[in-house]
Amino acid sequence: MAVVSPPASEIRALQPQDLDAVAALEAESYEFPWSRGIFSDCLRAGHPCWVLWVDGQIAGYGILSIAAGEAHVLNLCIGRQWQGRGLGRRLLMRLLDVIRWSGAERVFLEVRPSNPVAQKLYRTAGFTEIGRRPRYYPAQGGREDAIVMELVLRESDRS
Repeated sequence: MAVVSPPASEIRALQPQDLDAVAALEAESYEFPWSRGIFSDCLRAGHPCWVLWVDGQIAGYGILSIAAGEAHVLNLCIGRQWQGRGLGRRLLMRLLDVIRWSGAERVFLEVRPSNPVAQKLYRTAGFTEIGRRPRYYPAQGGREDAIVMELVLRESDRS
């Protein structure tokens, strides 16, 4: 099997003019998407918000919350047409760099049990399951639990 290298890409801070494109990518990617207003609120609140550009367009984004020595990956998305090329890993690694630079010691996130690709990405980055949040996500015909994952950053990671 041939190894596919990621396409040339750039990661930069989300700008207000990116909100429409990010909201559109979110709507294409999820059955129950965040609204444009949620992204705008995250930006206004000062959350670290990043976009990944490939070939002149936004191919993905990541939203963090960092406070009191902890970080939370609120949203991480790579558009369907860009998946399977290592871009999710690249964006996650940049988000983890931002978290390390902030001095946070732990990173948390939630992921759907029905999303094994994301679970694998997080596990290979060192995240471990620490619990479940019952009925956390909206789903067809009801609610879906969330797998809660944590990554403990070593002191040597933050220097």
